[in-house]
Amino acid sequence: MSQSLLSDLAVALASGAVRVIDLTNTLSPDFPVIVLPAEFGQCAPFRMEKLSRYDDNGPAWYWNNISMNEHSGTHFDAPAHWVTGKDLPSNTVDAIPAQDFMAPVVVIDISAEAAADADFVLTRTFLETWERENGRIPPRHWIALRTDWYKRVGTPEYLNLLEDGAHSPGPDAGAVEFMVHERNCIGLAVETVGTDAGQASTFTPPLPAHSILHGNGRFGLQCLTNLDKLPTFGALIVACPLKIEGGSGSPLRVVALVGETNA
Repeated sequence: MSQSLLSDLAVALASGAVRVIDLTNTLSPDFPVIVLPAEFGQCAPFRMEKLSRYDDNGPAWYWNNISMNEHSGTHFDAPAHWVTGKDLPSNTVDAIPAQDFMAPVVVIDISAEAAADADFVLTRTFLETWERENGRIPPRHWIALRTDWYKRVGTPEYLNLLEDGAHSPGPDAGAVEFMVHERNCIGLAVETVGTDAGQASTFTPPLPAHSILHGNGRFGLQCLTNLDKLPTFGALIVACPLKIEGGSGSPLRVVALVGETNA
């Protein structure tokens, strides 16, 4: 049975019956990283140094040295990223079971709300209303918040930094508790630079997405693109981070598989 399923998938991919949607922003030195208060350590942006490109340093080959923070560009957050997840088992990217890197996704469209208010806060009440209109969020799904924030990439409005910090949408504690404990999500996926709202350090409790998700062994995906190209239900996300020993996270290539009936 499994061989037939895999053969059917291969045929569907080759024929286009299953489409592959790239959810990854291009990683470059220009892609912004999260900015923390000055008293904390800062994320290093992506850097690339050419070693050779068919020249005197290597006449037949092209390659580069690269350096970056684990949380640069489109990236994965493991539970160990946050203090609440520091003592959990299998909490780093090298220890997470590989099967957890593939999971279905439900896409919640809050793009209109985010366009009207950059500080839009997702609440449990909003999610419950959304479910009445769209259907129940199934267990062990990524919950993806479509904000169309990826359309701001390349502009100052992506980080949206003002004098009091960043301004971007995200969930409050009630919403995250609901997603984790009542809908058993595998993680939260967003187009913004972090799973928390830009002003979430002022929430009670502070930074609830990081604290609650990772404290319960769940994952984060940040800086996604093209969530507007996915159906509400029915897509599958493949998100395999680098297998970094003891890594708290990793840049990665995230794709979604979408069947033609879900287009």
